[in-house]
Amino acid sequence: MKLESFWTDTTPAFEGRTDALPAKADVVVVGGGFTGLSAARTLALRGASVVVLEAGAVAAEASGRNGGHVNNGLAVDYATVAARVGPERAAAWYRAYDDAVDTVERIVREEAIQCDFHRRGKLKLASRPAHYDALVMGFERLRREADPQVELISPQRIRDEISCDRFAGGLLFKKSAQMHMGQFGRGLAEAAARRGAQIYDHTQVERLERLHGHAHRVHTRRGAIDADQVLLATGATRLGAYSSFSFWRRRIVPIGSFIIVTEPLDPNALQALLPQRRTYTTTDTLHNYFRITPDHRLVFGGRARFALSSPRSDAKSGEVLREQLVAMFPQLRDVRIDYCWGGIVDMTQDRLPHAGEKDGLFYSMGYSGHGTQMSVHMGECMARVLAGDVAANPWRDNPWPAIPGHFGPPWFLPAVGLYYQVKNKFA
Repeated sequence: MKLESFWTDTTPAFEGRTDALPAKADVVVVGGGFTGLSAARTLALRGASVVVLEAGAVAAEASGRNGGHVNNGLAVDYATVAARVGPERAAAWYRAYDDAVDTVERIVREEAIQCDFHRRGKLKLASRPAHYDALVMGFERLRREADPQVELISPQRIRDEISCDRFAGGLLFKKSAQMHMGQFGRGLAEAAARRGAQIYDHTQVERLERLHGHAHRVHTRRGAIDADQVLLATGATRLGAYSSFSFWRRRIVPIGSFIIVTEPLDPNALQALLPQRRTYTTTDTLHNYFRITPDHRLVFGGRARFALSSPRSDAKSGEVLREQLVAMFPQLRDVRIDYCWGGIVDMTQDRLPHAGEKDGLFYSMGYSGHGTQMSVHMGECMARVLAGDVAANPWRDNPWPAIPGHFGPPWFLPAVGLYYQVKNKFA
C-alpha cells in the first residue's frame, strides 16, 4: 500500500522553472494549486506578466490529494444557507457551483487536457430514514429556487443506484462531474505556462512586504520579487510566511481527510455495485465519499480520524477506511488496497469559500472540502477582480469573522472529533 496520492503517483510531475526569479511582475500568485494556476492562465491570457510561487510541488497538495469529485451544490444544506442570507443570495451562491463545474469543463476542452472528465452526477446518499426525510423536506425548495434538475431518489429506487442495503434514498445532482486530478493539475499548469505564466515550484514565500497600495515585495528563499498585485491562493498551507498570513490562519481550520484506492477490480462486479459510476457522498456527520476510476478502482474517502495528514496518521486512517468500505460493501472484503493518503481541507466556520481583498492583498481560499471545481472557477474570477471587476467575485459580500480561540494550529481537533463521533452515532 503506497502512502501517496493515486492522482499524483500516476501523473508525471510538472517541472517548474529553474532560472532566477524576475525582479518584477504585474502579479505574483502565491500557491500553485488549482486556484493559482487558473488565475495565472487567465491573467497571462490578458497579457499580464504573472509569476506563480509554489512552496512544494505544483498541484500536489489539496489539488492533488482529494477524492476526484467535481461536484455542484453547496457544501451545506441549501435551506440553512437561505435562512441565513436570504433565498436570492443563497441561490446565487448555489449557481456559482454550477458555473464552477462549467468552468472546469470549458478549460478541459479549450486546453485539450486529457483527464477523463465526465459528467455522471453526484448522488447524496441518505444514511438513515430520518436523513432521507430531511432531503425530502428541502427538495422542493431547492428545485424551485436554485436547481430545477435536482432529482429525489426514493427508497424503492435506491438499489438501482447502489448495491447496498444501508441507504434510505438519495438526492441526485445531475450537473456534477469527476476527473483525474493529477492529469488535470499538470494540464492546467502546462496551459498556464504555455500562455506565458512563469511557474516556480519549491519556492517558499517567507515574507510579504507592503510597498504601497496593492504593491508588495515578495521575499522567498530564491530571492525577492516586486509585484504590482499579489493573489494569495494558499488554502490551509502550513508552510511559509506565517506572520504575513495570520489573518487567514485565524479563519481557516486545517482538517485532515483521508482516502484509499483499491486494486483494479472486475468491471462486471463494479457495474453491479455502482452501475451509474457517479460520485457519491453519504449524509453521515462523519461522511464517506467515493467513486470509480476509468481503470476500475474504487476511490473511497472520509474523515477517518480528526488528525492532520502524516505517514503514520495516513496508515492508521487507511485501516479505518478499509473497515468502513467493507461495512458498506462486504463483497469487497478481500480486495487489496493499493493507495492510502491524507490531505488538508481548508475548513471555514460557515463551510463556504471566502475571497476578496485584505490590506492590499487579494485572496481566495476556504473551499471547505468542496473546492476542486470552485478553486478553478475562483482563479478565473479573481483574475477579473485584479483587473478591476470586483463584481466578478461571487463571495464578495460574505463576511468572514475570525474563529474564537483559533490562532493557527488546530489544538481543538481531538475535542471536535469526539463531539462529531458522538453526533454521528445518534444523528
